[in-house]
Amino acid sequence: MLKINGIKKGIVIDHIKAGLGYKIFKELKLDEADCTTALIKNAPSSKLGKKDLIKIDNVIDLNLDILGLIDPGLTITIIDDENIVDKIKLSIPEKVVGILKCNNPRCVTTIEKNEDITFTLVDPEKKEYKCEYCDTRTSL
Repeated sequence: MLKINGIKKGIVIDHIKAGLGYKIFKELKLDEADCTTALIKNAPSSKLGKKDLIKIDNVIDLNLDILGLIDPGLTITIIDDENIVDKIKLSIPEKVVGILKCNNPRCVTTIEKNEDITFTLVDPEKKEYKCEYCDTRTSL
């Protein structure tokens, strides 16, 4: 069995649905991080059957909205001095800013290249959001 050592100070993103770990790794730009990171794919899980998890050997800022969009069921564990100091359970965000892009070619945001567009959740099951300018529905 593969053994990945524990971390003294850092973050563990756990209970990621199998197959979504790489997407999260790329979205958070962990491939560009200066610290040690580990992406474990298809690890056995009693809760999910299989899961992915990410270990980061440093405390860094995470975009919780991106994580909530990709997999709202994951857990973030903050570790300091080899002890768990905080656990964060995510849910799908009600609003997201600057993450999604409007699919409507006539929307003002596609013409003016506004980066800080707000999208509001309209269908949690499908993870669909609507554009604040034109009400077009989109998802990640």
